[in-house]
Amino acid sequence: MSSNVTQTSIESDFLRYLFENECKPGDRLPSLAELSETTGVSVGKLREQLEVARMLGLVEASPRRGIVRTAYDFLPPVRLSLLAALATERRHFDAFSSLRSHLELAYWDEAVALLEPDDHAHLRALVASAWQKLDQARIQIPYQEHRELHLTIFRRLNNPFVLGLLEAYWDGYEAVELNTYADYGYLRSVWEFHGRIVEAIVAGDAVLGKLLLREHMQLLTSRGVAMEAHTTAAAQPVAAD
Repeated sequence: MSSNVTQTSIESDFLRYLFENECKPGDRLPSLAELSETTGVSVGKLREQLEVARMLGLVEASPRRGIVRTAYDFLPPVRLSLLAALATERRHFDAFSSLRSHLELAYWDEAVALLEPDDHAHLRALVASAWQKLDQARIQIPYQEHRELHLTIFRRLNNPFVLGLLEAYWDGYEAVELNTYADYGYLRSVWEFHGRIVEAIVAGDAVLGKLLLREHMQLLTSRGVAMEAHTTAAAQPVAAD
C-alpha cells in the first residue's frame, strides 16, 4: 500500500504507521509509549486505534510478545460485521446466505479446477465421516464435516476476499444455531447431495457438480423457511387446559 493511499484514506495514526513503515507479518512493533513519541499521538488514542487494528486482524498484542504484525486476513472484519448484523436482526443471515450461494456458484469452475488428488481424497473422507455419524444409533449432526467440505472445495482460490466471505458464512451459520438442529430427513438429503457433488468433482465433471450444488443450495432456503415457521410457532402462547 502506498503512503499516498494511507495518508489520504486511513484516519488511524496507528494504521498509517503500520503501513507506511511496511511492517511485515511477524514483525514486532514498538511499544505504545515509543509510538507515541514517534507519532506525537497520545498513548490513550493509540491504544484505542490498536484495538481497532486488533479487531481487523492486522496485529496481535500480548504482555509477553508485545505488538506483532499479522498477515492480512479478510475474515476478522467480515465476521465481526456479520455477527453484529445478526445480533440486530436474524433475517440478515438469509441475505448473507444468498450472497454465499451466488459466490460458490460463481467461483465453482475456477475452484474445482484447482483441486488436487489429496483434496479429492479429503472430500471423500468427509462424506464417509458424515455418514458414519448419521448412521449411529445416537445420531450426531455432521456440522464440522459440512463446513469443511464446502471450504475445502474453494480453499485453493487465490482470493482472500472470497475465502473470507465464505468462512464468515459458517460463523454466521453457527451464530443462528443452524448447526444444532436439523430434521433427520433433511440431513440425509444434504449428504446425499454432498456425496454426488464430490463424486462429480473426482470424475472431472464440474458441470454436473455445479448443477448438483445449485440444487443443494435450495435445501437451505427451504430449511430456513421451515425453521422460521417453527420459531414463530414456538413463540405463540400455549392455551391452558
